[in-house]
Amino acid sequence: MKLQIQIGGVAREIEISGDPSSSVVALDGVARNAHGIEVSPNTYSVLLDGVSHEVRVTPHADGTLTLHVGAAEFIAEVIDQRAWRGRRHGALEAEGRQQITAPMPGKVVRILVKEGQTVEAGQGIVVVEAMKMQNEIRSPKSGKVERLLAKEGQAVNAGEVLAWID
Repeated sequence: MKLQIQIGGVAREIEISGDPSSSVVALDGVARNAHGIEVSPNTYSVLLDGVSHEVRVTPHADGTLTLHVGAAEFIAEVIDQRAWRGRRHGALEAEGRQQITAPMPGKVVRILVKEGQTVEAGQGIVVVEAMKMQNEIRSPKSGKVERLLAKEGQAVNAGEVLAWID
């Protein structure tokens, strides 16, 4: 399968071949051995040339994806419309009660919403600073901020629950 994607504003081509247990992924023609598995909703363990990576994926209603790999954040979009058709316009919005978690250890520098406030999918909820980089954590769905557990200035660990959206 070939995909045209855009990561950080740069168009790239990815080709995936083989079965899930022994895939070969070629990025812009450079082949690498890869294996990935979803370990929890929107969190993947990826083994790339023998090196393990945890990738957290946040889908947005406009079809873009926010990828967190370690302390790095990337915005990705599939630009091959044939492969992505039908997945836009809210189809990626999460359903049910959702927890907003810190993608990495850091410090909460801003709370962008209040408890009880109605939010849209992709709207910023909390800003966490890690390694001198500010990361806006967005809502995976439209709904109401049920509970805010984070406070400005609070230190947080990776995976710590910051808010609940219902």
